[in-house]
Amino acid sequence: MTKLTRLAILDDYQGKTLSLAGWGPLQREMAVQVFQDTVSDLDTLAKRLAPFDAILAMRERTAFTQALLERLPNLKLLITTGMRNRSIDIAACNARGITVCGTPGFGNPTVEITWGLILNLSRGLPKDEADLRRGIWQPRLGHTVEGKTLGVMGLGNLGARVAKVGQALGMKVIAWSQNLTAEKAEAAGATLVSKNELMEQADVLTLHLVLSDRSRGIVGPADLARMKNSAIIINTSRGPLIDQPALIAALKEGRIAGAGLDVFDIEPLPPGHPILAAPNTMLTPHLGYVSEENYRVYFNAAVENIQAFQAGTPVRVLAAG
Repeated sequence: MTKLTRLAILDDYQGKTLSLAGWGPLQREMAVQVFQDTVSDLDTLAKRLAPFDAILAMRERTAFTQALLERLPNLKLLITTGMRNRSIDIAACNARGITVCGTPGFGNPTVEITWGLILNLSRGLPKDEADLRRGIWQPRLGHTVEGKTLGVMGLGNLGARVAKVGQALGMKVIAWSQNLTAEKAEAAGATLVSKNELMEQADVLTLHLVLSDRSRGIVGPADLARMKNSAIIINTSRGPLIDQPALIAALKEGRIAGAGLDVFDIEPLPPGHPILAAPNTMLTPHLGYVSEENYRVYFNAAVENIQAFQAGTPVRVLAAG
């Protein structure tokens, strides 16, 4: 097998990739270049990446479409952090003889971000902290979550863990997704309801779905209209799950109490994006998986993937489909 000679590390916003894993031996064998920005323009991206035979991609920050892959003649190994990346056309990679590998992760840090958004919004902590710094003491009342209803849309691994925390905080948990059964919901300590019931009953609605053709826009204008005026919505999954113009309208008109968003329709979120001006929001820059512990697991596994490929025995190879 031909040895790899040049590695591109993409979208390293914090500039931490090389300091969080044992890259030393590889850096003595191959040239490693780190890019801290995200490039979306096809021509610019293709020109940047064309010289590299190995690429480490951070989750779905950069999409590897067939159109891009066709312009990367030297690419032999593409690694994604995490074991799933819907922005990589794996079938197109396979057709071009490009091996695609993933990495494990550390726990589920997205659960923590989800609850950080829920609790901060419910108690109004960002506003109270800002007021305190201005010399204003206790100007408003927040809301506790105990005794309230947590609605979970998507009760998979992450959704079930979020539900467990809700139960520990004394919340009633209801859930819905397209394939959820009453038995699975009960096993997670939740009650299966219809989608309309979920929207109508939830005091806190949190989304934990994979983005696909059937889930895109799954929370639309009619769904938001069913929510309580006092309810908040949380999205730490993917921005396009919610119809963003409809969400912004609901916030501006006071038809829902707030939104906690860690994901957006465009990332990184550009200056002047309409969501930045929406009231009663807490916005975080897609931090769900961003923790030192998770990055250490990602990048040490990436080193292992490259070493295994160099030895002719690739590991954690991802299949199309």
